[in-house]
Amino acid sequence: MERNELADFLRRRRALLRPENVGLPAGARRRTPGLRRCEVAQLAGMSPDYYARLEQGRGPQPSVALLTALVRALRLAIDERDHLFRLAGHHAPPRSGGDEHVGRGLLRLLDGLAGLPALVASDLNVVLAQNPMADALLGEHTRFRGLARSCTYRWFTGPDLRGRYPAEDHEHESRALVDDLRATIAARPADPAAALLVEALRGESAEFAVLWDRHDVAVRRSDRKRIRHPAVGLVELDFDVLATDRQDQRLIVFSPAPGTAAASRLELLAVLGREQFTS
Repeated sequence: MERNELADFLRRRRALLRPENVGLPAGARRRTPGLRRCEVAQLAGMSPDYYARLEQGRGPQPSVALLTALVRALRLAIDERDHLFRLAGHHAPPRSGGDEHVGRGLLRLLDGLAGLPALVASDLNVVLAQNPMADALLGEHTRFRGLARSCTYRWFTGPDLRGRYPAEDHEHESRALVDDLRATIAARPADPAAALLVEALRGESAEFAVLWDRHDVAVRRSDRKRIRHPAVGLVELDFDVLATDRQDQRLIVFSPAPGTAAASRLELLAVLGREQFTS
């Protein structure tokens, strides 16, 4: 681990970003260019003290998960990502076969959808990046590790994710998730990560096994979702998957019909989300 080089690289990349580049309000006048340390830490989901120590060249070796979070927080290009990993004493991630790097342009587009919940997910339903509105509506999905990184896995193996949806919508959501995963497996038949996910789900969820054996297949491109939020209540939204330049990544946008109660609840949620970030 090259602590001093890593510290310098982090400081210089942070200085190149402005709040509007990462979907944050500009706020009061700043004494120095770039993001504040606390803002990078918040975007990466880590302690401000831990991040400060990295920039000071005295922090412990960051994990792969923390480096991945920093890549997205600092909007690093793929060569910059590889350099960051090497400075931190890790091998750079592969550039094919499940590479989860989200491009700078796609992250910029994600940030630009400030009024709508939006996220980037892999074709195995792993959330790779999400904007603050998605955090506020759906909770933070990038913190999970192992198989639990896949929302499909968590849907069939635990109650937390299902708790966001009315019980009468569970059957439809289960079918949609399985049908979409079947399409992914067909497109990636030799991918060990996809095969491992299916094998684990067949062993841990009888519901999944029954649906999988039906051999239904459908790529999920749009849908209607009803999401239960503890602060604003039931929010009914359109769910649209927008095309990207990579087949294994999807930009997903949630939007309300104009003039509906859902639109008003999203506006309230945007205010609550900004207050939470400020605090």
